[in-house]
Parts: sequence; C-alpha cells; structure tokens
Amino acid sequence: MSNAVIQLIVLAGIAIFLILRLKNVLGTRDGWEDPDAPQERPEPAQRRGFEVIEGGPDQDITDHVAEGSPAARALAQMKQAEPSFNVTSFLQGARGAYEMILMAFETGDLEKIRPFLSPEVYAAFEGVVQARAEQGLDIQAEFMGLREMALAEAEYDAASREAEITVRFLGEVISVARDANGNVVEGDPRTPRKQRDVWTFARKMGSADPNWQLVATGG
Repeated sequence: MSNAVIQLIVLAGIAIFLILRLKNVLGTRDGWEDPDAPQERPEPAQRRGFEVIEGGPDQDITDHVAEGSPAARALAQMKQAEPSFNVTSFLQGARGAYEMILMAFETGDLEKIRPFLSPEVYAAFEGVVQARAEQGLDIQAEFMGLREMALAEAEYDAASREAEITVRFLGEVISVARDANGNVVEGDPRTPRKQRDVWTFARKMGSADPNWQLVATGG
C-alpha cells in the first residue's frame, strides 16, 4: 500500500471522528426548522395580591365603631362631606388635645387653649379657675398617661355640615392643690388619680379651619 493511500485513510478517520464529536456537542436536528419562528414562552405565574372589594366596609370606621351603627353611618357621611377626613387620625389628634386641654385647665393656663374650646366650655373652665384663684390655691399637675380611649358616639347634620364626635378618656394625673401657706388641701403629690372624661368635639366638615372644638364635657 502506497504512502498516499495510507494518508487518505488517516485523513478519513480524522474527519469521521470530528463529525461524531460535533454531533455530541450540538445535538442532532431532524427535518427543516424556520430560524425566525418565535419560541413559545411559558405563561407568567398569576399575580397575587390583596383583593380590593368595592363597596365593602370602611375599616377606618369599623375599627372604632360597630358596622352599620348610627355612629358608623355618621362617620361615613363626614367622609363623604370631606374626603380627606380620617377617623384614626382624628383620634390621634384627640389624644394630644386631651392632655393639652386637661393640663391647661389644671394649671389655669386657659388662654393657649382658647381656640380649641367652644365659648360655653371656655366660660365654664374659666369659672373654676377663678374660683380656685379666689381661694388662694396653687395647683401643680402632671399628666402620667392615657390608659384608655374610645370613640363613643358620632353625629352628623347634613344640612349644616356640623359634625360631633364623643370620645371617652381614662387618664392618670398627679394633681395637688396647696393653700397660700404651701399646705396640701387637695390631691397627693405622690399618688396619681384616675381621670375619667367624656368629651364631645365638633367641627363643620369642609371648613378651611382644621381644628375641632371641645363643645361638651362630662365624666
């Protein structure tokens, strides 16, 4: 056998080996394939999230009063009259107003809370403060904290757009009254007392003035 024939046999063997290796790497394809045919994509998984139920109960209301109650209906009307009104935010403001008004009353510093009191409530507070002053009493008070707070009632007059919300408070206060000689005549400087109040706040919904006024007090 000549050298030329041997070389041809060797080259043929190398070619067959390369073809087999190429098949192993790329795989085999049967038939004709359109290179431009779009490939099927898996459908995206269904998006999951919170379901919004149109016309369902307003949790901002039902968190504080029973659904369908007169108070719930009144609060819903307030929201219709003033869409930015929020019951939870109102109660947060009432919490701060309670401490501010209560401490101003205890210490007799009523002027700074005048905008938050109706004329009738201001006059009643002022009468008590003046009576204490006439007796020569010096009042020292410290607010220890609010233990309970709950929305009790709500009313709304659609004709006048006047809204009223009544809130129950249970706080703890250290309040001491001393006479002109410094003797304690009322209270205990070391022992807090429980302070129970039922206050009614009023405001005209849609008004440019965002402040609610204290219009009635009770225990």
